[in-house]
Amino acid sequence: MRILEQEPLSAHTTFRIGGPASFYMIPENAEEIREGIHFAKEREFPFITIGRGSNMLFPDEGYHGVVIEIGSGMNEIEYSGAGKIRAQAGALLSAIASEAARHSLTGFEFAGGIPGTLGGAVVMNAGAYGGEMKQVVVAVRGLDKEGEILTLDNDTMEFGYRSSAIRNRPIIVLEVTLQLAAGDAEEIGARMEELAAQRRSKQPLEYPSAGSTFKRPEGYFAGKLIMDAGLRGYRIGGAQVSEKHCGFVVNRGGATAADVREVIEEVQERVRDRFHVTLEPEIVFLGDF
Repeated sequence: MRILEQEPLSAHTTFRIGGPASFYMIPENAEEIREGIHFAKEREFPFITIGRGSNMLFPDEGYHGVVIEIGSGMNEIEYSGAGKIRAQAGALLSAIASEAARHSLTGFEFAGGIPGTLGGAVVMNAGAYGGEMKQVVVAVRGLDKEGEILTLDNDTMEFGYRSSAIRNRPIIVLEVTLQLAAGDAEEIGARMEELAAQRRSKQPLEYPSAGSTFKRPEGYFAGKLIMDAGLRGYRIGGAQVSEKHCGFVVNRGGATAADVREVIEEVQERVRDRFHVTLEPEIVFLGDF
């Protein structure tokens, strides 16, 4: 297992923000994850698991503890027949979508442009363009706090809007089985390209971000509320409400975690004052802010 000391977390998050982690580990199997957890507990360090770091913000001071990356060391994808794909938690959603398309399987096109790993997507019930993980997940293998392997089916996962039964439980996703349907290869490819084109035209992909900054409030769209509050382009330091899509806070260059946090708080305050709607961040804040 690769173990890095004082590793800058800005290199491991899509926001490109975050100070150093005391220890950064890249395991290749469940046993090495157990070793990482034991390493942290033995030293009385907190620990956290991440994938690609696409929906999180670490503080500028870093993380005094152990960060375990379920990513490049655990990213195998296997087509097992009958429309089923088994993939390790560190597999990129884009890679899984490509594998599904290669076997003419439909149902995962929505996830092809989401910049994250399968494990994080399952925990958050990630979704886009009318699709969600809950529509395709059959089984989730995970590691519990006792180091035991357990398997949860779709019902047990209790998927909700950007949530699941394990969202706030100490269960680490190891592997996921997806059930997809037979489709037409050309149609699948065309749909994936159509969605990719929509993302390019509507989302600020040219700047680092953590994806959509806020959850969708019931009955509203976060981006429109922010725009109508006059906050398009609002900026503090290197952090800015995207001019292209107000639902994103982007790193225009040199943004600190403090900059991002201040922009988010200002957006929440102005939207609440003007529209009486509370915007809940979709971003996970980690460490001490």
